Amino acid sequence: MTPGLRVLLGALLLLSAAAAGVEGGRILVWYTEGSHWINMKPVLETLVDRGHHVTVLVPSASLFMNASDESRFHYEPFNVTFELDAMKTFMEEFLAFSIYEMDHMNVFQIYMKFLALMKVDMEYTLQYLDGVLKSDVIMGKLKEGNYDLLLSDPIYPGSDLVAEILDVPLIYSLRFSIVHNMERHCGQMPAPPSFVPGAMSKLTDKMDFFERMWNFGFYAINDMVVNLALWKELDRYYTEFKGKPTSACESASRADIWLMRTYWDFDYPRPFLPNFKFVGGIHCRPAKALPEDMEEFVQSSGEDGIVVFTLGSFIQNITTEKANMIAAGLARIPQKVLWRYSGEKPATLAPNTRLYDWIPQNDLLGHPKTRAFVTHGGTNGIYEAIYHGVPMVGIPLFADQPDNMVHMKAKGAAVVVALNFMTSEDLSNAIGTVINDKSYKENAMRLSRIHHDRPMSPLDEAVFWIEFTMRHKGAKHLRVQAHELTWYQYHSLDVVGFLLVVVLLVALLFVKTCKFCVRRCCRRKKPIKKRKAE
Repeated sequence: MTPGLRVLLGALLLLSAAAAGVEGGRILVWYTEGSHWINMKPVLETLVDRGHHVTVLVPSASLFMNASDESRFHYEPFNVTFELDAMKTFMEEFLAFSIYEMDHMNVFQIYMKFLALMKVDMEYTLQYLDGVLKSDVIMGKLKEGNYDLLLSDPIYPGSDLVAEILDVPLIYSLRFSIVHNMERHCGQMPAPPSFVPGAMSKLTDKMDFFERMWNFGFYAINDMVVNLALWKELDRYYTEFKGKPTSACESASRADIWLMRTYWDFDYPRPFLPNFKFVGGIHCRPAKALPEDMEEFVQSSGEDGIVVFTLGSFIQNITTEKANMIAAGLARIPQKVLWRYSGEKPATLAPNTRLYDWIPQNDLLGHPKTRAFVTHGGTNGIYEAIYHGVPMVGIPLFADQPDNMVHMKAKGAAVVVALNFMTSEDLSNAIGTVINDKSYKENAMRLSRIHHDRPMSPLDEAVFWIEFTMRHKGAKHLRVQAHELTWYQYHSLDVVGFLLVVVLLVALLFVKTCKFCVRRCCRRKKPIKKRKAE
């Protein structure tokens, strides 16, 4: 299928959806943060362009969401009891643990620190919920809003409770939950540990015996941790709020559609359900022209080209020692480097490297002179690199980033180095490898072709399913019956138990019958033996 035909088919599908009677709907959007918000904005902008009214809940303390930044949406602010500085302090502690401390801890120490951080995070989460659910003003406005749908990234839970109160369909948009916990237990998506690696396990779908054993244990251990850090507290909150025993996971399972922000260019093949839609690359778009001064610097690279370097929006700077080490590594390569970095200028910075507080990342990755992308491994950046077919050097820092880069390495499109252990030579060698070994570029282009070869773009598909859900007042016909089964029914343990009882009864009956027959035979033979003896 040619690119032009794919675009035409996508347009026809969207036109048919519009012809089916989608009038301007009223969509309520749950609050989120960071790259999650960056990923959701293109969907909301497209929905507004298609005539829908979008209302976004915004907390008074938010790191990224700002009601004054975007006039196309209606923002509904709500108050929280903590200050933004408290949230920033927590994020700094979380990042310090994830980036600098975790590599020097054992498994037990990591889990204990993680539980402590999740306890603080849960306190913030519940305060967010209080700001919405326990505010008569906010809930009054939401009930008067006559919304047709609630769209949520469940990184902050509670949207399911609000959707139930408002009696509207619920759509989730997420990369993944911790170890796929929500998808497996709340969404009922199958995840055989034999070939579906747990999220953040750093495993691929090709596992040997010991890796499969580790993956099996990884699921079990992390499920216990998530239950302690998340579900136990949420169950208590939901039960208190509703005045009756309530399972937060069961409440979350009522989501009509799960928009998963990956695709088979990035993810490993796995079983999924009809209401799970894989729409990775929602935010990707063709490159635009660069600012004049930046274009001039790019063109000065000649045949060597450029390297794009960023560690993401959360990391504004790193330690002086690390910055000098990185700058020294970049000085060793012939390419020009555009480095997003707002810290103190490294002493080892070379003329081939230019620092920027902000860079048009997508436009640079789509530039014909771009040879490699040095990235922290965030999903958004990886997808922009896939979209444009750019090989990567990964310096993963926290959360899903190490696992993301394992995916890219397994697909032959990236080399991975560790921030805490790499040298300047390691960095320059990694960049040289992905540029000079043509297989990395070829694999990146292969992933790009897979990404683009779809009936419609991921953005159009996400919008289609949102409008589909509004048109049909939900999508319960795509929800599997597994949600109505108990855990032992789901695994057919009741059936297995019944069959075992039947087998045991048959075996017992057979043994009893055999014993009876043996006794009868012995009784008949005994008199004969006596007569012979006489």
